[in-house]
Amino acid sequence: MKTLITVAMMAVAGLAFKVADNGYVVGDKATDFKLKNVDGKMVSLANYKSAKGYIVVFTCNHCPYAKAYESRIMALDKEYAAKGYPVIAISPNDPVALPADSYENMQKLAAKKSYTFPYLIDESQAVSRTYGAKATPHVYVLQKTAAGNVVKYIGAIDDDTEGTKTEKVKYVENAVNALLAGKEPAVTATKAIGCGIKWKKSV
Repeated sequence: MKTLITVAMMAVAGLAFKVADNGYVVGDKATDFKLKNVDGKMVSLANYKSAKGYIVVFTCNHCPYAKAYESRIMALDKEYAAKGYPVIAISPNDPVALPADSYENMQKLAAKKSYTFPYLIDESQAVSRTYGAKATPHVYVLQKTAAGNVVKYIGAIDDDTEGTKTEKVKYVENAVNALLAGKEPAVTATKAIGCGIKWKKSV
């Protein structure tokens, strides 16, 4: 009996690891986090008392895709923070592998571009793994509910990775507009195209 219990516990632990490793899917409740902002202060989703939800963007300094989307990320915060959906940007990369993504360089970029949203560093990469972020940029739209922050959209910001289209399908905007209108997003998941996240080497 003791052996069976041990095997069962190992199976449950393995399943839990698998789910966490794969990250969130639409409909999951996202747990809060506390990460350091470029101003030195710790930021959590709970800090935003009046928010209706969040646009959580995993992005970084060095990636050409992240750079191409930078102005569009800034525009999202300008458009939707006042409507209750602020941008929360998180840099997931290991700065040892990519010095351009160091905390100091994040501070410089945020100051240079006058970011109106927090730019957080995920030093342990635990939050990025929990969300299942795969690329930069990779977006998660969360809706705040009485039961928690529910994932409503995962994927790309729009269908214009190169930033050359005059007519874009604006996935994040469409998702947030739907939520603000009391509706469910028509498109809930797309493929995030960008630079692969640079994970810390295991020791």
